[in-house]
Parts: sequence; structure tokens; C-alpha cells
Amino acid sequence: MIVNQIDSTTNFEEGVVITIDKPYKWTSFDVIRKVQAMLRYKLGYKKIKVGHAGTLDPLATGLLIVCIGKATKKIESLQSEEKEYMANVCFGATTPCFDLEKPIDAEYPFEHITEEGIREIIPQFLGEQDQVAPLFSAKLVDGIRAYELAREGSDLELKPHRITIHEMKLLQYNAPVADFLVRCSKGTYIRSLARDLGLALNSGAHLTGLRRTTSGHFRVEDAYSMEKIEKIFDELKQTRIRAV
Repeated sequence: MIVNQIDSTTNFEEGVVITIDKPYKWTSFDVIRKVQAMLRYKLGYKKIKVGHAGTLDPLATGLLIVCIGKATKKIESLQSEEKEYMANVCFGATTPCFDLEKPIDAEYPFEHITEEGIREIIPQFLGEQDQVAPLFSAKLVDGIRAYELAREGSDLELKPHRITIHEMKLLQYNAPVADFLVRCSKGTYIRSLARDLGLALNSGAHLTGLRRTTSGHFRVEDAYSMEKIEKIFDELKQTRIRAV
């Protein structure tokens, strides 16, 4: 399996993994469609499988593992890897989706929250536990995405699922926003963690920023920007034209 090694000899059908730093407000599927389009229109791959190993919310940035060709067979194993995030949590207000994708729906006191108080509750979030995903999420419910049911106004209650938070550090607290490092298992919703932090501190909370920094042995520092990937594909296209 080739990882982040793209040149004129690369056979994408045989299996290539590209790590991409997903831009803000792009969906994970936006990235997949863009890569598919570049493979088709720049390099002539009319039918080739492209998928990703772990969804990132539109308002999140960071590491997205893109699998091409035969590498798509590795998606399930890559998805199961431990992940690390940098998260910004704002106390004192909630939103229906637990992040900034929808407007604030309720406000709560936060003046009582201190750095010491936050550090005191962190241990209760460590280890294996049940977590309820946000209604506005890609979680499947009888084959339908939860966000589709939520948009239809369905009276939906999601069942808890098992996750593990291996590490959680408070990096700084400038009221009402706290910055965390979180290392966790597949299936962990950091938006839900933000909600639960607010509840544990007798307030409300929502996520104001999220960046995935690692997944397994992959690191965002080694990932391509979308601009860089497009430039590489343009250069490959020109190389192939000159070779004809």
C-alpha cells in the first residue's frame, strides 16, 4: 500500500493512500468527490474507487485518510485506529448539533467554572464508557443517517454506544472557552463530549473548534492541503501529456 508517494509511476488502481488536511466547511465527501474528479479529468481514471477512513464534521479540520483503488479494502482497519483531536469547548451555551453549525438555542451560567474545576472532572471522562451521538450526525439508524431524520423533525432517541477516551488534557482555559487534547477510540463524538462536559459542570457547552491531528500512525503534519494535491495532479497530467 503506497502512502503519500505520488509520481508519474503511481498506479492508483493498485492502491494508494493519501492523507489530506481537510479544509474548514468542507464535508468529508466533498474531499472524496474532488479527488475522484481529479483522477478522472486530469489522469483519465474513469472508474476508480475512492473512500475515506473516518468522517470529519464540516466545521472540523485536519487529518482525513483517503483510500484509492485497492486501498479502499483497508478502510475498515484504518477506521478502527486510535485518534487524537484538538478541541475548543465554549461553556455557557448550547446548540442543537453541539457545535456552531446551528445557532445557540439556550444559555447557561458559566462564571462558576474554573480551570481547577475543569481539571477535577476530567477523570470521570477517561476510559471505556457509553456515549450518545448528536442527533445531527452521520450515525446510521436503520440504514438512514441520523441527521436526515433530525432534519425531518423525527422524534428520535439515539442509543448509547461504547467508546474509550484514552487521554484528555486541559491545555488552557480563557473563560468561557477551554482548549483540550483528546485521544480516543473510533466512534467518539467530540461534540457529544463537549455537551457532557457542560452538563458535568452544571452549565451548557458546545464545540467551537475541532482539529484531528492523528489517526493511528498517520499525522496531520504529513498531510497534503487540497491546493497541494491539485498541484500534484496538474503536474502528473502534464507529465503524461509530454509522454504521449
